[in-house]
Amino acid sequence: MLSIRDLRVEFAMRRGVLTAIDGVSFDIGRGEVLGVVGESGAGKSVTGAAIIGLVDPPGRVADGEIRLGGERIDGLSEDEMRAVRGRRIGMIFQDPLTSLNPLFSVGDQLVETMRSHLDLTAGEARRRALALLVEVGIPAAEERIGAYPHEFSGGMRQRVVIALALCAEPELVIADEPTTALDVSVQAQILALIKRLCRDRGTAVMLVTHDMGVVANTADRVAVMYAGRLAEIGPVSDLIDQPLHPYAVGLMGAIPSLDQDARRLVQIPGTMPRLSAIPGGCAFHPRCPQAFERCAARRPPLVAKDGRTVACHLYDGSAEAAR
Repeated sequence: MLSIRDLRVEFAMRRGVLTAIDGVSFDIGRGEVLGVVGESGAGKSVTGAAIIGLVDPPGRVADGEIRLGGERIDGLSEDEMRAVRGRRIGMIFQDPLTSLNPLFSVGDQLVETMRSHLDLTAGEARRRALALLVEVGIPAAEERIGAYPHEFSGGMRQRVVIALALCAEPELVIADEPTTALDVSVQAQILALIKRLCRDRGTAVMLVTHDMGVVANTADRVAVMYAGRLAEIGPVSDLIDQPLHPYAVGLMGAIPSLDQDARRLVQIPGTMPRLSAIPGGCAFHPRCPQAFERCAARRPPLVAKDGRTVACHLYDGSAEAAR
């Protein structure tokens, strides 16, 4: 459903060009949930913004291809992209209050979105809006359809945002930290709802998050990003149980386990590099416990390993040659 090849996003600044996304490639199939994880600054949200054409100036998609259902969309005009947004790609943001217009009822917003993308009368759109509110779990939907965003709780607002993202029956949904501001119990409900609705509709989902628990319970595959690059991508169970890339190993090791009696959590030394100071070679090498000379000299290619794809010199033959 979604195919990205060698995506590069740059920001032109007075002191030079900063590369936020550098050669990222991945696919998402119909009905599949791809979790995109990494620390803050890894490039997860910028990747999502590039897909829907919302990279604000001075940022731009400098290179690569973005295809939706086989059709290239990265070169579309703003008017053409506006038709794709909402109709073919739905977006779920982390703060529902910024996604909903406080001056209009949730029903009016759903109806307006559907009528702008689908050939429906006002009555047909309202009936579909009501059915969608019921489907996402809004209680007493007939009475609440005329309510305004501030009259809903955080969890209910997020359900409305999900309904808004799905109302035009998109092929792809990008969910950017959709549960960050919600209670843990509500998080589980929202994630289960996203997964069920998209599976029932065959919609592809790109789930952007820094929460590995969310990924473990929701995603089919996981893409680990670091400093605007892909570190590893593969099935969620394989990556969580036996990660390959040292950065992925560190992320998984930082998750507390009920089976371990540890006094301190595992942590990855150092911090994510600034865009203006990304190291040469492998961007992770200054923090990597297994780094060797080649890691600082040459950027590792993505190689296939155990049913996954990983960008690390430990798996491209360089480590054996260095011994």
